[in-house]
Amino acid sequence: MNRRSFVGGALAAVSAAFAAPEKVKAGDIPTTTFGKTGVKVSVIAQGGARMDLHPDVQSAAEHVRRIHELGLTYFDCSRLYWDGRAEEAYGIGLQGIRKNVFLTTKTIKRTAKEAEQELETSFRLLKTDYVDLWQVHAVQTRDDIDKILAPGGAMEAFEAAKKAGKCRFIGFTGHYDPAVHAALLKAYDKWDTVMMPVHAADRAYLSFEETALPVAIERGVGIQAIKVFGKAYLLRSLSPTECLRYALGQPGVHVAICGAGTVGQMEDNIWAVQKLRKMTPEESADVRKRAVVGLGVYSGPTMEYWKKKA
Repeated sequence: MNRRSFVGGALAAVSAAFAAPEKVKAGDIPTTTFGKTGVKVSVIAQGGARMDLHPDVQSAAEHVRRIHELGLTYFDCSRLYWDGRAEEAYGIGLQGIRKNVFLTTKTIKRTAKEAEQELETSFRLLKTDYVDLWQVHAVQTRDDIDKILAPGGAMEAFEAAKKAGKCRFIGFTGHYDPAVHAALLKAYDKWDTVMMPVHAADRAYLSFEETALPVAIERGVGIQAIKVFGKAYLLRSLSPTECLRYALGQPGVHVAICGAGTVGQMEDNIWAVQKLRKMTPEESADVRKRAVVGLGVYSGPTMEYWKKKA
């Protein structure tokens, strides 16, 4: 079964199994202090990777604006997403209200020159002259670490951008190898944030929660959780609310990045966090167990195809 067919089936099953929540009221989204940045941010964010679910840039921009009207203030993006159209949609959708949001973007470039060039392109498309958070995107291997931190590496551009006020904070992202995440957190002590998978089935295979998360907590960085719904696989056995409660209930996690492709999906997420209640250790253990049992043959590397093969 291809993933697109599977996701559609999973979401249909969820619709039948879980009653639709009441319509959300704008605002009242819980906030948290984003690690050592000291900045207050909403505990959920719109993920830019799913802008590609819209038929065109204008409709994606309208989605962005509507999400902001619901009270969301954290908007995650990347130069890579939708071949740059995601940044373009953000630029249009956030026009006139840019200073009211926490805006991020990312680069996959590993040299200072290329990273700097990408940031300027991001500024043009986002219609801004700074981002709140700029991130080294998709760190996978120790070779990536060496390139980023080498003379002439991307880190030089990141440090210069922060010093010049082109970004307030710097971080890195990835979902491939938790050991590499831990190593990069240890190799450079000026990270403000990190992004990694945190979800109920993570411990079943190459766990970021067990390997990288403790290091991030020790460093005091702002922690963003991705793959919260396991690319919808987790919705076989858990409700969206349980997925969010689990991710945001893990020690050190500040923000859950939600790749909502529709306003209705984000309304569900907002409703869930407005009524957020932290999971007890017993509840977390139960959710982990149900997640893996519910996934069946899809657990481990079959589900988490984004992680390296052990």
